[in-house]
Amino acid sequence: KGKCTMGWFYGFKLHLIINDKGDIMQWMLTPGNTDDRYPLKDKHFTEKFFGKLYADKGYISQNLFEELFIDDIHLITKVRRNMKNAMMLLQDRIRLRKRATIETVNDELKNVCHIEHTRHRSIDNFVTNLIAAIIAYNLMPKKPTMNIEIIDKSSLIA
Repeated sequence: KGKCTMGWFYGFKLHLIINDKGDIMQWMLTPGNTDDRYPLKDKHFTEKFFGKLYADKGYISQNLFEELFIDDIHLITKVRRNMKNAMMLLQDRIRLRKRATIETVNDELKNVCHIEHTRHRSIDNFVTNLIAAIIAYNLMPKKPTMNIEIIDKSSLIA
């Protein structure tokens, strides 16, 4: 909670999990001063997911990686400059480059669905606007996608 010339305001972070088609699969709202890794530590946020989760460098944590790995989620992030290079599959490197899709989803939520509205006078109004924007985004006919071709290796001819 902060104060400006317009009065009191609240700072929040919206954490999203999206699929390769750009659909929002899960979201969580936290106070602005919350660590980015907090939602991934919450079992309710990730309980329905398995497989690979591509994230930015803000989610790097060995403990978090191990906790998610136990739950069948493989956290994949780029390495920081001061870290040793880790062996990574080529397809994971390529998909990490397509992580910009997540930023595009955030941009569409802000600019198309008007999620970044600064004049809410109550928390209820803010949450109503947020939920309406997420619903509107999910109903959009054209969303940013990762354009990943999934090839069934068993159908390939040698």
